[in-house]
Amino acid sequence: MDILEKLQILGAAAKYDVSCASSGSKRETNYGIGSTFTAGICHSWTDDGRCISLLKILFTNECIFDCAYCVNRKSNDIKRATFTPFEIAELTINFYKRNYIEGLFLSSAIKNSPDWTMEMLYKTVYLLRYKYQFNGYIHVKAIPYASLDLIRKTGFLADRMSVNIELPSEKSLKLLCPNKTKESILKPMEFITKVGEEERNFVSAGQSTQMIIGATDDSDRKIITLSQNLYKKFKLKRVYYSAYTPVNDDPRILKVEKPPLLREHRLYQADWLIRVYNFTADELFEKDENLDLEVDPKVMWALRHLDRFPVEVNRASYEDLIRVPGIGIKSARRIIKNRIFHSLDFDDLKKIGVVLKRAKYFITCNGKTYERHLIDTAPEKIKLQLIEKRVAEQKVHQLSFFDTETFGSVITGEI
Repeated sequence: MDILEKLQILGAAAKYDVSCASSGSKRETNYGIGSTFTAGICHSWTDDGRCISLLKILFTNECIFDCAYCVNRKSNDIKRATFTPFEIAELTINFYKRNYIEGLFLSSAIKNSPDWTMEMLYKTVYLLRYKYQFNGYIHVKAIPYASLDLIRKTGFLADRMSVNIELPSEKSLKLLCPNKTKESILKPMEFITKVGEEERNFVSAGQSTQMIIGATDDSDRKIITLSQNLYKKFKLKRVYYSAYTPVNDDPRILKVEKPPLLREHRLYQADWLIRVYNFTADELFEKDENLDLEVDPKVMWALRHLDRFPVEVNRASYEDLIRVPGIGIKSARRIIKNRIFHSLDFDDLKKIGVVLKRAKYFITCNGKTYERHLIDTAPEKIKLQLIEKRVAEQKVHQLSFFDTETFGSVITGEI
């Protein structure tokens, strides 16, 4: 099998792993080619708004495990391929020199044994760093059950590592991944955290994980609570949520016609509120088990606590401002900064970047509401006016290395 055919097979097989968006590596060096220091490398968007590409591939799609949801499971009759460390190193360098990519995301199925697979990943990264003097961004998977010594050696060469948590509960893991255990996933995750705290140059961009949603009946509350605990215990940079794509006909998996992309989107919003806006899982859910698909989690929380609103923007604390739907972190800071010089009105808030179509129901400026009829508006009425139409109908899919379509730009707004 030639290298192009391998690339087509193993590049396509890697698309189901979404835990590769990353930035923040600051590995200093004065030699070789490539750099992560200036702005960082990530799969989609950097902090300064640039879109950056990684070569995202599997080392092999041959697997000794038989996870129910995985396209690469050993019982599937699919075309198999395996790279050599030299082939991946050559591909990475050649693509980098042609300006196709700025880094590498390297994952793998488990061939022969966990230690054999982890050793191949280590040898690949070692070649890139020492033979090819490549100093660009590298994200490598830590393989469950692999030797901690191999993970340690790889961590000193990689910018980021990740161990996929796979599913939200131990019960689901036993059902769909009989070859994996909770300990086999958490042990390397804990090890990476511990060594990272002791060694400055170990996995300098931190670690992340991925969770599959929609393949089991685990609730959003369970998912977000697990993520909250992972952030606290293992200091993860990100938890990624992957809406289950039906690739296998297996009776153990919930029947889904298409990936629950809107639910995935809501989970990312809830995750963002926990990481950045100081919400807790208990606050977001209270008596509910799942997020409201019609409105975002911040609006959902605000509608349940209308007794805390309206907030007067000229006097409210930073903590109160960031809990207002339509006011993000940057907008809240600008409000605090600008109101020192003069009282702010709604025109000022527009210029600052507040999303008034959401915020107007929850704020006042100098004691006045945005519109007179908004006083004492019922939660049900506010929700009806805020419902996001046709979101579920949008065509959303992951970019493929071999796509020929032209994709439009992505515009992100504040929560």
